[in-house]
Amino acid sequence: MRDKIKCGVIGAGWWATFAHIPALLSHPGAELVAIQNNDPQEAQKIARDFGVPFACTTPDELLSIEGIAAIVVSSSPSLHFRDAFAALSHGRHVLIEKPMTLTVAEATELVMMAEEQGTQFLISCPWHYTAHANEAQRLIRNGDIGQIRMISVLMTNPIGDLLRGADTQPTHTNGNPYMRPRAGTYSDPKLAGGGQIYAQVCHAAAYLTFLTGARPAEVFARFHNDGAELDIYDAVDIRMTDSSIVTIASTGATSLGRKDFEIRVFGTRGMIFLDLWRGKLEFVPLSGEPRTYPDLEPDAVYPHWAPARNLIDSIHNSDRNQSPATLGVAAMEVIEGATRSAATGNNILISSLVGLPA
Repeated sequence: MRDKIKCGVIGAGWWATFAHIPALLSHPGAELVAIQNNDPQEAQKIARDFGVPFACTTPDELLSIEGIAAIVVSSSPSLHFRDAFAALSHGRHVLIEKPMTLTVAEATELVMMAEEQGTQFLISCPWHYTAHANEAQRLIRNGDIGQIRMISVLMTNPIGDLLRGADTQPTHTNGNPYMRPRAGTYSDPKLAGGGQIYAQVCHAAAYLTFLTGARPAEVFARFHNDGAELDIYDAVDIRMTDSSIVTIASTGATSLGRKDFEIRVFGTRGMIFLDLWRGKLEFVPLSGEPRTYPDLEPDAVYPHWAPARNLIDSIHNSDRNQSPATLGVAAMEVIEGATRSAATGNNILISSLVGLPA
């Protein structure tokens, strides 16, 4: 019988206490031995409530604990690079929350470090773990839809108040969570990097490369802040390395009762229609009968425990890594390219972004 993998969580806040900590505690191959929170009282309370032996207030304190092999980085976006860099430099396996970093250069550096260390490095994107995601990826990679020509994405999630700093009640957790996000985590540019583009479009951008294997080549974007400090409405056009064209429309300003994540993939032999929030998938060949898949059960629509559990599974078998951090780099290419485009009004070549290999 294998020894359990000792784990630590850096940035034990709202999402970590809702998703990552319960996921690690539930995994038979994991032993969660330490959590880190900047507030000493909060750190002690979280450790006590979840039965975790060590409550730390700094990443260095947590990383100095003997035997810890796996780290979940779930701190504020502005701290992701610092915390992941520290964990990777200690030779730890790492799951990093989205958005991966604030720049392409930072994301690229972390991936290169993980490769040098020979450690598992994952980006936390629960959408990559659904049965429909795996089937859509298989259909595309097997050539069932032919060559991809166009992808259309609509993504909404009612986080407008978080982006504006008007409230810290999250919308993912269906009721009162264990704790709320800290004020400013989503609305302060120094902490969040940006608004909707960093908070939500990162999911859609990573999903593009997850499905197709192609990377973004150039980006053109327009943002509307609607009076807020950060972007609330985003419209992004992308040309991918496989020559396909992509449109992403995304906003956090929507009804609390309405979420959309609709992806339409158009190929030379067929089409795929995904409705992720509603658990629907349809494959429509240009010739032949359409194939409608059974709807996902509600608990399987957004498997928020899956990333942390996959971190443990990947350490035992690297082939089981379903969401490598390279997908986070691809998302950062879209994010930084879109941010620069919206600021300048120009089309941005991804090859012009600092940090990409020649």
